[in-house]
Amino acid sequence: QGQLEETGGGSVQAGGSLRLSCAASGRIFSTYIIGWFRQVPGNEREMVAAITSGGRRAYGDAMKGRVTISRDNIKNTVTLQMNSLTLEDTAAYYCAATSDSDLVGWDFWGQGTQVTVSS
Repeated sequence: QGQLEETGGGSVQAGGSLRLSCAASGRIFSTYIIGWFRQVPGNEREMVAAITSGGRRAYGDAMKGRVTISRDNIKNTVTLQMNSLTLEDTAAYYCAATSDSDLVGWDFWGQGTQVTVSS
């Protein structure tokens, strides 16, 4: 089992909501910044949101205003709540962890979970 594991992907209609969860090992969760990325085939991976161990949040431009990242310090999970989904949000979504406060180099990656938005 990897250090990070995503769950919650699936199919949703445009305008709907979806919640993704990232389960992290205790060491990763307590010391690393956890982020969510997405990637469409042929495009570069882009950051959706990130949260530090202290709860500070950062959001990428792609979904800002439509997503909320949060962490559960008991379950060692980071959740990405996505609202008002559009067809363009269809992508593979990945959980990642970094010790880089500049959010440039990411050390660990999950396997990814597919999100498909349909009309």
